[in-house]
Amino acid sequence: MMYIDTKKLLLKTQKQVYSQRLGNHISKFYGEGFEFGELREYMYGDDIRKIDWHTTAKMGKPFVKIYHEERELNVVVATMMGGSSYFGTIRQKSEVMREVVAIIGMSALSQNDIFSHFLFADKLIKWNKPSKKLFSLFDTLEQMEHFEILGTKSNYQEMTQTLWTHLNKKSLLYIISDGIGEIDLGKLSKKHDVVLIIVRDRFEENPQELGLLRLVDMENSQSFFVNADHDAISNYRKSLINNDAKLTTHCKKYGIPMFKIFTHEDVYLKLLKSIR
Repeated sequence: MMYIDTKKLLLKTQKQVYSQRLGNHISKFYGEGFEFGELREYMYGDDIRKIDWHTTAKMGKPFVKIYHEERELNVVVATMMGGSSYFGTIRQKSEVMREVVAIIGMSALSQNDIFSHFLFADKLIKWNKPSKKLFSLFDTLEQMEHFEILGTKSNYQEMTQTLWTHLNKKSLLYIISDGIGEIDLGKLSKKHDVVLIIVRDRFEENPQELGLLRLVDMENSQSFFVNADHDAISNYRKSLINNDAKLTTHCKKYGIPMFKIFTHEDVYLKLLKSIR
């Protein structure tokens, strides 16, 4: 698979971030850079994500957590690059994911915030420790470029448990994935400001009837034949719609912002539009 050279990607991203000042927006994008201060009774207009459910249950009325501003934001990106990300009609989903990481990472560094990255597939592949250095972002992108995606599965349970264990400090946590599978971010959202970025290809959501095809399962590298007729496509679409509806309901329940980036879109402009 051919990725854009890391140095070229960083130069491109640096120019975008510093010319448009994306960093000024990314630190405000649902993450606030705050540490816990005190509890007070809920007032109309308060963010429901700040409700302390344990205290609320104990007192019999809603209480919210009040935070004090911190000097720097802890920006964490967790990328799920299982075998299903090895797909794309315009660009590979994994390539788009890499560019998203580059933009978020550069934006964090431009604001002197702390950046760290977790790369997942069937297990934790690599953890880049918190840093304010450009080299850390460079190293992250190099690892993503050279990671062998084929033959790996997306283990979301392992991802959420690892993040829960490793992240002790309140963070602005970006989860990057293609959003296919059982994803439960509820526990993480109680501890961090979580944002879910879904990377998809248009063909995945609107496949065409192509008849008998020989396909390869990217998660186990096994090939098989399938008849992509009307019924098969219809069943597939229903399955994906159900998957997305379940994920959307889950995110709304826990106040987790979620949006999609498609492989044919300009990644930077899509992020800029979503963040603003």
